[in-house]
Amino acid sequence: MIKLNNRVRINKSKMRVGRGIGSGKGKTSGRGVKGQKSRSGVAIKSFEGGQMPLYRRLPKRGFNPIIKKNIAILNLNKIQSYINKKSIKTGDLLNSELLKKLKLINKDTFKLKILGSGEIKDKINIEADLASKSAVEKLEKVGGSIQIKK
Repeated sequence: MIKLNNRVRINKSKMRVGRGIGSGKGKTSGRGVKGQKSRSGVAIKSFEGGQMPLYRRLPKRGFNPIIKKNIAILNLNKIQSYINKKSIKTGDLLNSELLKKLKLINKDTFKLKILGSGEIKDKINIEADLASKSAVEKLEKVGGSIQIKK
């Protein structure tokens, strides 16, 4: 707020730089003398003189949780293809330990989720952490069962 001739001005006009020595921002326009920062088009925000910048020295973090619970996803058509290839026997209880042992899922996974994409023809018993409704319906229709671990 600026008072001018007993009137109050709300908006302060912006400083016009480079308009003569009397303005207080003449000649070098408040940029000092010489050097990169006195020139136009300067972008040296995180530049450290060729040294590896801080933002690149630090490890990447953020939206990827450090302790990530990997979930292995298995569709019914994939299970059927494993049965056809004789990787899985229909009499076995299909669980994450068996799949890890057969190297059909990654050993770093914490949970197993069964999804209902595709068709399954053989009767099989599955033990999983999660399952979709369609997968449960299709398995029960064939005569198989699915147990969900708590």
